[in-house]
Amino acid sequence: MEHYEMTVHEEHRSERIDKYLTSIESNWSRTQVQQWIKEDLVHVNKKVVKANYKVQPEDVVTVDVPEPEPLDVVAEQMNLDIYYEDQDVLVVNKPRGMVVHPAPGHLTGTLVNGLMAHCDDLSGINGVMRPGIVHRIDKDTSGLLMVAKNDLAHESLVTQLVNKTVTRKYTALVHGTISHDHGTIDAPIGRDKKDRQSMTVTRDGKHAVTHFEVKERFDEFTVVECRLETGRTHQIRVHMKYIGFPLAGDPKYGPKKTIDFNGQALHAGILGFDHPRSGEYIEFEAPLPKDMDILLDKLRNKH
Repeated sequence: MEHYEMTVHEEHRSERIDKYLTSIESNWSRTQVQQWIKEDLVHVNKKVVKANYKVQPEDVVTVDVPEPEPLDVVAEQMNLDIYYEDQDVLVVNKPRGMVVHPAPGHLTGTLVNGLMAHCDDLSGINGVMRPGIVHRIDKDTSGLLMVAKNDLAHESLVTQLVNKTVTRKYTALVHGTISHDHGTIDAPIGRDKKDRQSMTVTRDGKHAVTHFEVKERFDEFTVVECRLETGRTHQIRVHMKYIGFPLAGDPKYGPKKTIDFNGQALHAGILGFDHPRSGEYIEFEAPLPKDMDILLDKLRNKH
């Protein structure tokens, strides 16, 4: 455990203690500092304080920084499809069928296992099982994910997600022919009380908004581009089912065995965000995976 001691100067008068500490030590994140405060590792004039304490000139602040928790997730060499990487962020194209992070009973073969073999500087905000993971996509959804390589980048990306400034566009094949070209689904999503493994539109759920645009129509299917405004679990799958156009191949929310595709036909093709360090907007596009391309070609030929 490392011990830090500092005396507050006049220019920081009445700053919150968590803000003060992150301004003094740029490598510390606000989330980290707040956690240390909860664990009584931060003292002002030898007394424990809360995160909303406002520092005063001549206050003596001490911080005991714990040793980083060792990751017990196994690093595995994988041929990752990395679209972008620098000291702060990494953008990777996840294949369909791969789980994003380890969970009880599923500790190997995940994207995180591969990321840990690729680089050793992932953010620790989400704990030992989800280092660097800012957002997720389902196992059978392919596409782009942003990964934070340090805690400051992690906080910036999470803030952008909360503020709805991240661009996330998905290509989906849905059952039925959607007659209108555009639409917005604004319906709260929560855990299904009849099936705890599923999500559903429910009055007491969390705010969820999906915008969609029709890209192509077939006899019994429609290709849509969905833009997420919020990021609830299974959001696109639940919302499209809610309006009567469930995703093709979706084993949980769609009709059974109507199409030869192992899992929902959904691809996170476009991802854009402000770079955490430079503030510059950057955007990436990943083409449809081969199996989804083949599926759409079959439908075109049939159509």
